Amino acid sequence: MLLSLAQWLQSMHPEWGFLRVFQYLTFRAVMSAMTALLIGLALGPLVIRRLTELKIGQPIREYAMQSHLTKRGTPTMGGVLILLSIAISTLLWFDWSNRFVWIVMIVTTGFGAIGWVDDWRKVVNKDPEGMPSREKDLWQSLIGLLAALYLAFSVSETNNIRVLELFFRWIGSGFSNDLPPKADLIVPFFKTISYPLGVWGFIALSYIVIVGTSNAVNLTDGLDGLAIMPVVMVGAVMGIFCYVTGNAIFAKYLILPHIPGAGELMIFCAAMCGAGLAFLWFNAYPAEVFMGDVGALALGGALGTIAVIVRQEIVLSIMGGVFVLEALSVMLQVGYFKYTKKKFGEGRRILLMAPLHHHFEKSGWKETQVVVRFWIITMLLCLLGLSTLKLR
Repeated sequence: MLLSLAQWLQSMHPEWGFLRVFQYLTFRAVMSAMTALLIGLALGPLVIRRLTELKIGQPIREYAMQSHLTKRGTPTMGGVLILLSIAISTLLWFDWSNRFVWIVMIVTTGFGAIGWVDDWRKVVNKDPEGMPSREKDLWQSLIGLLAALYLAFSVSETNNIRVLELFFRWIGSGFSNDLPPKADLIVPFFKTISYPLGVWGFIALSYIVIVGTSNAVNLTDGLDGLAIMPVVMVGAVMGIFCYVTGNAIFAKYLILPHIPGAGELMIFCAAMCGAGLAFLWFNAYPAEVFMGDVGALALGGALGTIAVIVRQEIVLSIMGGVFVLEALSVMLQVGYFKYTKKKFGEGRRILLMAPLHHHFEKSGWKETQVVVRFWIITMLLCLLGLSTLKLR
């Protein structure tokens, strides 16, 4: 919005050359981060006070860690603060004609709505389980598949008109499986290795990445500050990937696919980082507010969608290694428990407790130790992911 306003004012007053600064993507990204950070810090106390008045407190499962029982009643659904900060800041600073930012915001809002309903049911019904998994999976799958279908054609073209043309050509060809090379799956650390996915492969992979990342971040959000800082770090590096992918010169130099318009996603990533840091101010141990599913599902969905757009799905899995391990720990724990119960008559566990962060708590680590160590691991993984820009 501010970009359009600056361009209009400059057309009316050509002598106002200082307004040209709004055309620089890096300037708008920095301002987006600062705006989201200040909005989050300003609205945080108001949101927390309002959640407390509404008695929207976190229910704790009876089989949870005993040390967590003291957290019962702490305001949850604080992810609303993150989403508000991101939305306001992004709308202020990005180019409204950019189609990629809009699709990321739609996915983020959609997953946030699912999380809102889930959290609300937990609070109103005093049921820690919330929305039934089948219902949640249905809505997540619907949003994920629609986003994947749009991105399958949007990544390969420069504007929505050409996206529609490509889509209708695909239908007219009898649903052929071909897509331009820039839609291939990129293997990091190798210059020439990429795998053509085709339309159906692209949709399947994008669905897995978007929905999988959303759920993985949600599973990670179990300790004070544990999920939000890795989201900030991964989001910051993804912002760099967006910038270089959207720049024809940098993309050619770094042997990356040039995707026109992807650079504008840097504004969204910057807003996510600023909003995340503002939320961490209130979510750091001992937390004054929890993110809830409304924040975790939305942020995970946003990261997954951005990774699909800039063709860095594998790099996302590297940088978000903590999210991947948390999700795998739950799947392995549940799968092994069911297998041993069927075979031996009683369920056995691989870990002391899942997700993984609870296993380390059971092992004797303090909550703050688990959180900070997971942050350090994420920082190292983000540096490894960032190195893929040049190491190929």
